[in-house]
Amino acid sequence: MKKVLLLGAGLVSRPLTRYLLSKGGYELTVASRTVSKAQTLIEGHHNGKAVAFDIEEEKEKLAALVRETDLAISLLPYIHHVEVADLCIAHGKSMVTTSYVSPAMKERDEKARKAGITILNEIGLDPGIDHMSAIKIINDVGRAGGAIVSFRSYCGGLPAPEANTNPLGYKFSWSPRGVLLAAKNPARYLDGGATVDIPSEDLFNSYHFLEIGGVGTFEAYPNRNSLPYVELYGLKDCATVSRWTLRNISHCATWKQMVDLELLSTQEMELAGTTHRDFILKLTGASASQTPQEAVRSKLGLGEWSMTIRKLEWLGLFAATPVPFDRATPLDVLADLMLARMQYAPGERDMIVLHHDFEARYPGRRERITSTLVDHGVPRGDSAMARTVSLPAAIATRLLLEGKITTKGVLIPNLEEIYVPVLAELEKLGITCREQTTPL
Repeated sequence: MKKVLLLGAGLVSRPLTRYLLSKGGYELTVASRTVSKAQTLIEGHHNGKAVAFDIEEEKEKLAALVRETDLAISLLPYIHHVEVADLCIAHGKSMVTTSYVSPAMKERDEKARKAGITILNEIGLDPGIDHMSAIKIINDVGRAGGAIVSFRSYCGGLPAPEANTNPLGYKFSWSPRGVLLAAKNPARYLDGGATVDIPSEDLFNSYHFLEIGGVGTFEAYPNRNSLPYVELYGLKDCATVSRWTLRNISHCATWKQMVDLELLSTQEMELAGTTHRDFILKLTGASASQTPQEAVRSKLGLGEWSMTIRKLEWLGLFAATPVPFDRATPLDVLADLMLARMQYAPGERDMIVLHHDFEARYPGRRERITSTLVDHGVPRGDSAMARTVSLPAAIATRLLLEGKITTKGVLIPNLEEIYVPVLAELEKLGITCREQTTPL
């Protein structure tokens, strides 16, 4: 029986756990700082084991856990992946993560190959299914004698329409802090042969509207650095390569104003004994005689009936409620309020939308090819975010342990031996990319 170690028992872990335990032949150890979360995931399964583990405090225990397993899956915060990878290399164990490959992880490629192991990263949704569904089409076009000359990719995790019930048009199906930190990234993409650089403070000014048939109209803002995908995807003939995050209408204007208020700052403040009202006055440099609404309007140059003022008021940022930190960053305060007010209620569904838009050129003709994945959460069951992030990792884990993925080193799922079987298994699980081709 193969032994699998899952590090982390967060919001997206359950489908992966269920998949591996349902297959048989795997002994799954779930290690989590909150052992009750691990126990909930295992649900008493005879091949499952829950272990209390804190990576910040128990380095020797981590080494023992890795040494005793056949493969480690890290769903820990990305800052810990390299530490886990080093132990996997030392003990000759393969590893799976859903996170982006960091420069430090990339540096482990040669060591991983020498150790005879695979460290497979970016095998979730975005990154993950986006890679696999895009590479499939790019390779299909190449085999048919064509070339991709334009590629735009869009992805978003959103409330399903009936669950879109708060003024911000957003709810959290993964870490609020992770969402807020991602909103601080600069962006870069290729548009018509020109490189476009977007500094982080202008990220939410750089959006456009996108209508996806049968789904709706969304705002799309740039997602990190798209230029590495020219090489990763083999898009040497491509004049446009860009990746975008999807959100509901009015999202970008609100988040731009939160950026301008410095609510996403990671600079710590003394907050002992303060209220949220005090916090906003302190953040804006206003006097105690002003209301927080007045302070924000003055800081941002907003009118009295500004929608943003109403949204921040709804979040609780103007209330005389105590800030639950003695010392924290504005981002921490905002994440705490959002977590309290922007979670899914029992029975509500989330929605994943992934959409690729290609232009392909063949001798004497051109085509537009789209690939669209829409997945909804199961009421009182797994979220769409959890399914689409963790099931690709679970499938890849099985393929590695069965010897069906043989390439060694630090990888992403842009290889045929990975994306073909993973996409096929996802389709069996109801996660399908619908492709459509239109002559141009």
